[in-house]
Amino acid sequence: MTKESLPLLRENLCMCEDMMTRPYQTCRRCVMDTTDPEIEFDTQGVCNHCHTYDELIATKTLTGESGQKRLSEIVTQINRAGAKKPYDCVIGVSGGVDSSYAAYKASELGLRPLAVHVDNGWNSELATKNVELLVEHLKMDLHTEVPDCEEFRDLQLSFLKSSTPDSEFPTDHAIVACLRLAAKRIGVKYIISGANVRTETHLPTAWTWVPGQYDWRYIRSVHEQFGTVELKTFPHLDLWTYKRLQLTQSWIDILNYLDYVKKDAIAALQQSIEWKYYDSKHFESIYTRFVHGYILPRKFGYDTRKSHLSSLICAGEITREAALEELRGEPYSLELQEEDRALVVARLGLTDGQFEAILKLPPKSYWDYPSHAPFYGNAIYRGLSAIYRRIGRKEHDV
Repeated sequence: MTKESLPLLRENLCMCEDMMTRPYQTCRRCVMDTTDPEIEFDTQGVCNHCHTYDELIATKTLTGESGQKRLSEIVTQINRAGAKKPYDCVIGVSGGVDSSYAAYKASELGLRPLAVHVDNGWNSELATKNVELLVEHLKMDLHTEVPDCEEFRDLQLSFLKSSTPDSEFPTDHAIVACLRLAAKRIGVKYIISGANVRTETHLPTAWTWVPGQYDWRYIRSVHEQFGTVELKTFPHLDLWTYKRLQLTQSWIDILNYLDYVKKDAIAALQQSIEWKYYDSKHFESIYTRFVHGYILPRKFGYDTRKSHLSSLICAGEITREAALEELRGEPYSLELQEEDRALVVARLGLTDGQFEAILKLPPKSYWDYPSHAPFYGNAIYRGLSAIYRRIGRKEHDV
């Protein structure tokens, strides 16, 4: 793959030379900085991520009466489509705040979802308890998907050996696949998600190219190069199956139609179902905690707290000064980092020396492995994607 063949895609994930020569700068509005090598600043020193945030808030979210009205219309549509079925939608639950609150509100709005949870073997005790409390309180049926442990271990190890920052892509892909396949299996069109603009918009493509998590060719190519166990049962969607399901299903981020405030959501969950917070975004998973809090900062220089905190700053949930103060400390306690390291090394069948050698490998990226990237930059693919989106909107009006 060459830069010339992908004119619409970024040049290189790491941009190491640029990072070495570019003066350090931090956004004057949020806490994103030049550890994102592609960050841009306007004349006021405000970064492109903040401008993207403002654009998405204006175009993708509704608040107050407008949000309530739109949400009521969506709920009516979902109820009508699933009137004669045991469930009218599917919802993913992880034990984290966003997905838990989305499930809480879905139930409050009168939806009848099948809750789907992907247990990859790395759940913290707190996350498992949160899921149990949630479905018990909301009286939801729960389907738990458990990937084959040997296949998944081999896939995780493959991604570590690939030396990319995408170690969570196998889990991310499995979650999307399980939700879409579950919806197809039970015959519903609607998938409810806890994703939202307000708390997760500052996402540097240089840190990880998010569409790559949907790219089974990329995930498979990494495994083919570094794996040893055949992936016979791992839940996945190839490109064309994914596109077909997109055409017949609607993915709905209901938090974008609410006046969503994370601290208020946490308080509501704690009061109603004794749900407990877990200190930071995505830390409901031990492996995710280790990847975000240990591997990414040490190997790539990426502190993903900057991304999450920056969105919260723009949402008015935290001050920039408080965020900067939080960033002065470790992502999580050094003692727990060492416990997590020992557990990860043992579960993946590595020695300390082998793990250290992996950490010292030169950083690579999505763009260094076979993928569907050529399709994403192809005019025909972009045109077909636009048609898919228009047809989907016309079909479901969501």
